[in-house]
Amino acid sequence: MALLEQSPWYQEIFSKGEQRGEARGELRGRKEELYSGIELALEIKFGNQGLELMPIISQITDLQKLKAIQQAIKTVNTVNELQQILSTNFI
Repeated sequence: MALLEQSPWYQEIFSKGEQRGEARGELRGRKEELYSGIELALEIKFGNQGLELMPIISQITDLQKLKAIQQAIKTVNTVNELQQILSTNFI
């Protein structure tokens, strides 16, 4: 095994795997950051009623959609408005 690990072929495959893993980790971290920001915004603006939308929002994995939801929270006046936007555009 030690001899295999020293081969250039093994090193290249291992390096590419690490890079992919880092990219996935960064993406996962960015999603978690967006979920946290959305959750905080919902709680600040709408209290517990806003937090009831998190199970729906947490199913969305597309970063652009999550960013759009975060922006929508700024413009809506009620939880019902946000829920309507979510059901129309994101679910």
